[in-house]
This record gives sequence, C-alpha cells and structure tokens, in this order.
Amino acid sequence: MREIFAGMPWWVKWVAVPVIALVVFGGLIASVLHFVIGLLFKLLVFVALVGGLIYVVRKFKAGSASRSDW
Repeated sequence: MREIFAGMPWWVKWVAVPVIALVVFGGLIASVLHFVIGLLFKLLVFVALVGGLIYVVRKFKAGSASRSDW
C-alpha cells in the first residue's frame, strides 16, 4: 500500500482519499451509525424500564410487608 502512495503529494493521502471514501461509503457509514445509536438507545430504554419495574416491585413489597405487621 505504501508503494502506491509513495510518489503522491501529501494531500492525496490525507485529504482526497478520505473524501472519496466518505462519498462512496457515506451511506453505509451513516446507516451503521444509525443502527448502533438506535440499538444503544433501545438498550438504555430497556435498562430504565427494568430498573423502574424493580423499584416499583420493591416498593410494593416493602409496603405490603409493613401493612401485614399490623
């Protein structure tokens, strides 16, 4: 790979090639990022819902245990 870019100016390696890669693969990169961010958001919502459920169940059990002591 180094032999290919050996005679090229610096801007070809560091500007032109990344820009071409973004143009060609930009849609793929965007869709992968969208999928990963969506998955992380759904995971966060899942964790929040499970945590809320555990909180409600513990509160309910603590409340029913104190009522049964009467």
